[in-house]
Amino acid sequence: MAQITMLGTGLIGRFYTQTLHGQRSRDRVQVVYSRTEERARSFAQEWGIPTWTADMAAAIRDPQTDAVVIGLPNHLHEQAVQLCAEAGKAVLCTKPLGRTAAEAKRMLDAVEKAGVFHGYLEDLAYTPKTLKALQSIQNGALGRVLWARSRETHSGPHSEWFWDKAQSGGGALVDMGCHCIEVSRNFIGKDVRPLEVMCWGATQVHPIEAEDSTIGLVRYASGAIGQFEASWAFRGGMDLRDEITGTAGTLWLNHWQRTGHEMFTAVGEGGYVAEKAEGATGWIFPVGDEIGTLGYLEMFTDMLDALEAGRKPMEDFYDGYVVNAIMDAAYRSIESKRWEPVDLADWRGSAEAGAGVQLTEFDADHYLIKRETMPDGRTRLILKEKAGGKIVQRVID
Repeated sequence: MAQITMLGTGLIGRFYTQTLHGQRSRDRVQVVYSRTEERARSFAQEWGIPTWTADMAAAIRDPQTDAVVIGLPNHLHEQAVQLCAEAGKAVLCTKPLGRTAAEAKRMLDAVEKAGVFHGYLEDLAYTPKTLKALQSIQNGALGRVLWARSRETHSGPHSEWFWDKAQSGGGALVDMGCHCIEVSRNFIGKDVRPLEVMCWGATQVHPIEAEDSTIGLVRYASGAIGQFEASWAFRGGMDLRDEITGTAGTLWLNHWQRTGHEMFTAVGEGGYVAEKAEGATGWIFPVGDEIGTLGYLEMFTDMLDALEAGRKPMEDFYDGYVVNAIMDAAYRSIESKRWEPVDLADWRGSAEAGAGVQLTEFDADHYLIKRETMPDGRTRLILKEKAGGKIVQRVID
């Protein structure tokens, strides 16, 4: 049973508290911090939290809690993590870990030096569909992963600080690209080193200094490509999708729309539809269990089970640091319009580059490139001669 200090009372703090208190959970938020006393008090009353405060240090040091959950704006993460390390408290931090890799590395160093448990709250790595897909990939169902595409787009975040580059560290890339990058890392293999990034980003719609749209490619040592797409300029609700292609198969995931719950209404749904839904009439896509669909249940189960068992969770601060390093390279690429290297001062994965092109033997003289059945029922083989490398075809009746 975990006794928790919750830092933050915005949308993410609400989702986290709802998850921790849900399903008659034994884990409880005992202390809540908000930057305003009025908000802290009202949030505590709503969720039955006995202690509230507008003093971050006091919330973290409160002796009745043994873990701290950080659901604060990005520019406050480092301060909160340092206080947790000093207090010897286990700490779980929302994404992104930092605004930059340097900031994330200081947080990683602080918790490791203090010897405290640390978890990176990357909920989209824990969605039920993602976990099922990841298990299939680890079982070899797709063969070697060649390409992973992850997309998150909607019309923009809820709170004003997201739109302020100084507080957030960037725009759609740092807000949602961090999700997409880590989801692809899981599919490709977190032991595989990210090498370089090519990224486009622009402010297409909103009058802000940061990018509201971005698309990027991450090249990995195995030869795999991770593709991320993030936008605050997408209309039609929230679009969460992943695609994974391997040498032996393909996976398509749609987490939020076209999931089997589709409704048309001419008069309106009559209540809340789903996060980032832009309307309540016409075709709408209600979500029955938002926190379950978005991975919060599995995420906190893994985090708190790991805390109790003294093991590493699936996502920790090191993962957050790697994601920040990839995003740093992406921002450099936006400016340079070139592939930019991923600068990882601390790489803990494999030193091997991974497999290249794998040759399939056909016979003593040929490798097999492709086998297909034609409309007339015959089989066509595309072969490569071992001697000389000539590409030939053979048709079998």
